[in-house]
This record gives sequence, C-alpha cells and structure tokens, in this order.
Amino acid sequence: MSWVVLVLSGVLEAVWATALGKSEGLTRFGPAAVFFAALAASMVGLGYAMRELPVGTSYAVWVGIGAVLTVVYAMVTGEEPLSALKVLFLAMIVGGVVGLKLVH
Repeated sequence: MSWVVLVLSGVLEAVWATALGKSEGLTRFGPAAVFFAALAASMVGLGYAMRELPVGTSYAVWVGIGAVLTVVYAMVTGEEPLSALKVLFLAMIVGGVVGLKLVH
C-alpha cells in the first residue's frame, strides 16, 4: 500500500509543480488553490509512505515521478520542446525509479 500511496503522491507533485507555474507567482487564485491542495496531499502521502519505506528511496521515487510527469505534461501541451535526448533522459529517470522499487 505504501508504494501505491507514494506513486500517487508523485503524481500530485507534478500537479502542484504545474499549478505553481500557471499561478504566475501565486497571483492567480485557481492555479494557486490547486497548488496548495495538491502540495498538502502530496506531502501527506509522502509522509505516509515513509512510515514503511526508506526515506531516501521514498524521496527519490517521489521526485522522479513528479519531475518526469511535469516535463511530459509540458511537452505534450507544447509548453516545452520535445527532443529525442530529453525523452532518453526521462526514460533514464524512470529506469532509476523502477530500479529502486525492484531492489527494495
């Protein structure tokens, strides 16, 4: 169950990171509200997962999922350019996250 919560928390990290960017310095209410709600839920989930999983592994997986999804969302929406090298490096992050799960 901790792994499921950790993955969901990583997804929420991508949500809050994206919302923070769209909030224009927390000056737009809608994106700012999404940012704070997703941030709180993401942190609660990360804390829950850390009750059973090692801190380093939990944090690395959480950050990896959030970072990859944030960049993928930006590329899909056209806010960030897509390149073969960028996809390769994102795949390397995903491989590292999967590796951390496999060696746990």
